[in-house]
Amino acid sequence: MIAAGEASGDLHGGKLIRAMHDIDPSLSFYGIGGNNMREAGVELLADAADMAVVGLTEVIFKLAAILRVMRRLKASLAKERPDLVILIDYPDFNLPLARAARKQGIQVLYYISPQVWAWRKSRIETIRKTVDRMAVILPFEEKFYRDVGVDVAFVGHPLLDEVRKKYERSEALNRFGLREEAITVGILSGSRRSEVSRLLPEMLMACRIMMEKLSPLQFVLPLAGTLDPDFVRDIIRQFPVKVNVIRDEIYDVIAVSDAVMVASGTATLETALLETPMVVVYKVSAASYAIGRRFIRVDHISLPNIIAGRAIVPELIQDDANAGRIAAGMMELIVQKEKAREMRTALAGIRGKLGTPGASQRTAQIACDMLHKKDIS
Repeated sequence: MIAAGEASGDLHGGKLIRAMHDIDPSLSFYGIGGNNMREAGVELLADAADMAVVGLTEVIFKLAAILRVMRRLKASLAKERPDLVILIDYPDFNLPLARAARKQGIQVLYYISPQVWAWRKSRIETIRKTVDRMAVILPFEEKFYRDVGVDVAFVGHPLLDEVRKKYERSEALNRFGLREEAITVGILSGSRRSEVSRLLPEMLMACRIMMEKLSPLQFVLPLAGTLDPDFVRDIIRQFPVKVNVIRDEIYDVIAVSDAVMVASGTATLETALLETPMVVVYKVSAASYAIGRRFIRVDHISLPNIIAGRAIVPELIQDDANAGRIAAGMMELIVQKEKAREMRTALAGIRGKLGTPGASQRTAQIACDMLHKKDIS
């Protein structure tokens, strides 16, 4: 069984499954994920796109559907008796699943750690009691887990194998219908409907403000595979801003942009690896934010800043994530060339902190070793 509840987990899950099949083609998989995992051969019991939420209160609207999937997966543990359960991030769903697997005596591999070092550290004890092995992707996580008695391995970050542009700048501009002479602004508003609904209008209003002060400008939005294009275009139509919406080319869109406004999450690290200057934006419901502030214990929210251990990209959080502040931060990066160069240099240092390529292969070997150990026992 393999369970990934969001777009990034589906991407990494698909790569992991293929790497495991390279080692043992006889393996079969079922669980929850998205198109990447389906194409890798997983029998999906639910689609990750229907379960992805951001914020503590937003989950209420999808709770009934999520609980139905949870009950189905828990029942399958007794019926199917999988030899291994692989969990990918998505802790509020996957940790209860880990407890259920432990009760059935089924091994659990957790790939891509929940951010327990940031908040809700009480979950560490659940992990210690229910997870047989952790495969972590951030360098400081290995010592964090080892110090509390968890069997852990740092496998490197899977994005090191993924993030690369396919086209030279001139070809990318031509493919995306963009002009060489114009300043290109990327809009990365997230992969979940809830965050796009909250962030994209502010980002588009920021674009409008920028158009009044800078010229020529052009805007490009790479569409996440989890989103309906019509849903995104319906939001864009409400604003007097021309936006080129591009499918399936996120890395080239980021690489060709002079600067991007980006929703906090995996996309911030993808942007960092492409060394594109950025402004990070984060906004959830007022209730979610009020609850989160009481528990989160980190100085930064974006992965580039967390990994660097200092503020190298600006973070606009909650009330600060408004059109005026977003536009001001973006215009600084566009107008102040030295500031943009300094950020590119700082972002270039992120790659060296993430280990070496091959995270999927290393994790696949761990998983297959666990299966082999079970066969011997």
